Amino acid sequence: MPLETAKVPNLGKAPSASDIILTFIRDAIADGSLDQGEPIRQDDVARLFNVSKIPVREALKRLEAEGLVEFHRNRGVVVTSVSDPELAQIFEVRAILESSAIKLSIPNMREKTLARALEFCETFARETDVARWSELNWQFHSCLYEDAERPFLVSTIRSVNDRLERFLRIQLALSQGKEIADREHREILDACRARDVERAGTLVFEHIMGACRSLLEHLPRIRTR
Repeated sequence: MPLETAKVPNLGKAPSASDIILTFIRDAIADGSLDQGEPIRQDDVARLFNVSKIPVREALKRLEAEGLVEFHRNRGVVVTSVSDPELAQIFEVRAILESSAIKLSIPNMREKTLARALEFCETFARETDVARWSELNWQFHSCLYEDAERPFLVSTIRSVNDRLERFLRIQLALSQGKEIADREHREILDACRARDVERAGTLVFEHIMGACRSLLEHLPRIRTR
């Protein structure tokens, strides 16, 4: 059999060591295994994955660009700490971007988009694994922005959500956080079905800022535990 016709893995699509390490550290930050201000020792990570420090540093520099870690001359790499005022600003940016995205999307929104969004909504409501709530929340929201045909905008929103994921997990796990999110998701979906651009934009903005207020209300007690 000629080599050209043989089935070989597409190494161009395989995740690199840097990609795998990045995902591992990002997930550890998101689920709270790595807390704010906690150091990330490059030697330890390299030893854990049995690699040199080069892919570890590449992963950490990408996480720095996402705002999840910081490089300090004396302390090395640490998980970024976010104050309450900074957190409120990040939520506000998310609310502005996502309310704009849904307004741009609704005029072009397809029935299959609405069907997918409903499926994500139903899966979110049924899911009992707290670790999956923020992922399903993102899938619901991002699905509704696809028809805006603004990939850079959606990519920017994704980056903002990545910075907030650890806090979104906390917020969704709060008393009735998931139930409130589910109800508001359905209201947003109803506005999309009705092609009510202004109402959908307002609902998305209020949904995100309401989650921010709920989180900030509970964070002082969580941080002192």
